[in-house]
Amino acid sequence: MGNPIVVEWLGSVPYGVALARQEQAVAACRAGRSPDRLLLLEHPAVITLGRGSQPQNLRTSEAQLATRGIAVHRVPRGGDVTWHGPGQLVGYPILHLERRGEKDVVAYLRRLEQALIAALSGLGLAARPVAGKTGVYMADAQQPLRKIASIGVGVKRWVTWHGFALNVTNDPAGFDDIVPCGLQGVEMTSVAQELGGLPERKLFDATRARVAEAFLESFCG
Repeated sequence: MGNPIVVEWLGSVPYGVALARQEQAVAACRAGRSPDRLLLLEHPAVITLGRGSQPQNLRTSEAQLATRGIAVHRVPRGGDVTWHGPGQLVGYPILHLERRGEKDVVAYLRRLEQALIAALSGLGLAARPVAGKTGVYMADAQQPLRKIASIGVGVKRWVTWHGFALNVTNDPAGFDDIVPCGLQGVEMTSVAQELGGLPERKLFDATRARVAEAFLESFCG
């Protein structure tokens, strides 16, 4: 707590390029050459498979996805399968947990959830965590559960990478090719679906600002 965090907006970045950027940032952070960072960006359409992914949760074959220009990456983060694409705000925190006195990965996950919940509250949306299901869900009692943000993190010698994906203005059809995070009976929603009415880019930019503010308040406040 209290250590400064630099927030960087990278725009739209291919997944492989962003992965290399994270690896460079992790190495620099561990060596003490750079401060902690929060990398915010969008990805072109891509599917990533975490360490806990199950083959049946990829509903469309990789060959079929390739014909549509959608790459599949196997990545060293926790969690199952997820989709990224335009209109989804992706955040990669590069934080040295040991230097921050926070050597507790579960507590870090919970803090990420709470930062996203605070950001959504600032937009007028009530969200909550769900026991046993990492991520952020809408807070009403409507069934099935509506998930608005996914979280899958990695930690290298107490430096975090990978992170969260908040659905803002993305097309929900992007999730049709997967069982999101391996969760049956859960629907994916977005800020745009829950709020409606605002021009897409204006909503995306407002959400990005809220997320950065809430993240800094949670980890530096």
